[in-house]
Amino acid sequence: MVTSLKKSVARAVTGTLGLRGERMSKVDTAWLRMDSPTNLMMIVGVWVFKPGVDFDALCQRLQTRLSKYPRFVQRVVEDPAGATWVRDRSFDIHQHVRRGQLKRRRGQSEREALQARVAELATQPLDRGRALWDFELIERYDGGSAMIARIHHCIGDGIALISVMMSLFDGGLPPPERRQRGAAPEAADPLGAIETWLAGNVLRPLTGATVKALNMAGDGAVKSLDLLSRPQEGLLETLGQSADLARLGGQVLGDLAELVLMPDDSPTSLKGVSSPVKRVAWCEPVPLDHVKAIGKALGCSVNDVLLACVAGALGAYLRDQGEATAGKEIRAMVPVNLRPLDQAWQLGNHFGLVPLVLPLGLTNPVERLYEIKHRMHGLKGSTQPLLVYGVLSVAGALAKPVQDLLLALFHRKTTAVMTNVPGPVQKLKLCGATLEQNMFWVPASGDIGVGVSILSYGGGVQFGLITDAGLCPEPQQIIDRFEPEFQKLLTLSLMLPWGLED
Repeated sequence: MVTSLKKSVARAVTGTLGLRGERMSKVDTAWLRMDSPTNLMMIVGVWVFKPGVDFDALCQRLQTRLSKYPRFVQRVVEDPAGATWVRDRSFDIHQHVRRGQLKRRRGQSEREALQARVAELATQPLDRGRALWDFELIERYDGGSAMIARIHHCIGDGIALISVMMSLFDGGLPPPERRQRGAAPEAADPLGAIETWLAGNVLRPLTGATVKALNMAGDGAVKSLDLLSRPQEGLLETLGQSADLARLGGQVLGDLAELVLMPDDSPTSLKGVSSPVKRVAWCEPVPLDHVKAIGKALGCSVNDVLLACVAGALGAYLRDQGEATAGKEIRAMVPVNLRPLDQAWQLGNHFGLVPLVLPLGLTNPVERLYEIKHRMHGLKGSTQPLLVYGVLSVAGALAKPVQDLLLALFHRKTTAVMTNVPGPVQKLKLCGATLEQNMFWVPASGDIGVGVSILSYGGGVQFGLITDAGLCPEPQQIIDRFEPEFQKLLTLSLMLPWGLED
């Protein structure tokens, strides 16, 4: 009944405004309304090309390819009941793609100037009167070009936007044809049952309805969650492989309790009240083959190795700032894909979040690596990503002040957001130029002041940070500690006996 009333209000509002468009999903509405003066809900990326990319050729490519995705030629109109995607009748590619120049201070390198520009753009809101994205091309950078991309999170999540970006490159394919008009948007969303169920049960103790809702979502139980190494496969592909619904119901109860009762993070200088000023830094790529060699030697995954290096770099930075880290841990929220890759072109947000606790106080690199491995193993099979997705759905149906209170549960207990995405093994080309490096950061909401990005591409792995300037004014100091932590594990791995004959 409540759902029908909301739909009636939405139809009345859009009819009064004379709008013809598509209603924004509740989850996407939550992301749209999460913008704040200190944290904008934009995915920010930077690409470095050699040789340079021609501006006119870039505009032509974007005009041809992005127009296949309606969200990139639509603007958003908000109303008391939510928001509507409406065709931007005055869409002009040159309002979204512009030339830029780096302003270098004395003694500043080109990379430092580019990092400063990325940080500056990360704090400038997108024009709500147009489609919510833009690109800035720095035509002369390090013997080539650099491009800074900004896309509002309400358009799509990371996996969806990777699908879009891949279609832009030379040889990229356009998306599949859209479904026929008249198909109900909600019917295409296999997680709609969870949204409906949570809206009625989020404030009541969970019962057998939990099992029923999750069964509707995927015809069975969550068999496993390969958290970071296979995000492209989607959690839904692992559903429907177990009939033990009673066990699933107990797991859901336990996972929900863990989310609600998460302890506060250890106090560090990385946690506090955020400001509207950001800083950005990244390192040169480390060879992916070396990361794999460490994992093989020590019996861990590539992701275990990388996350151990991140935790080591953060801990070392805090100790160098004079902070004691013994026994301290911080929580990073990690996105988990909830749909198959072949549906990513449809855009929208279909992901959950799972909390990963990083042990900052473990200074022994091997001990820290195995602790990370243990914690990662404990997250497999968790239903927490589905529960968080449901919470976001509920939040998008509430008034913004209530939404803010609901989501504050995660903000208060989290220090960082972190993505770890495996990219193409072979380097890509755009308008004849080779993409040499790429980085992107997902937004942090509330007072979360640290964004971590780990991205493999073209045989290398890059580690990048975006931080709140008031909490971490020099993220490069953390970046510079990533390589030494990596080298410690590499040296230890090389000291082990490799294939010696008896």
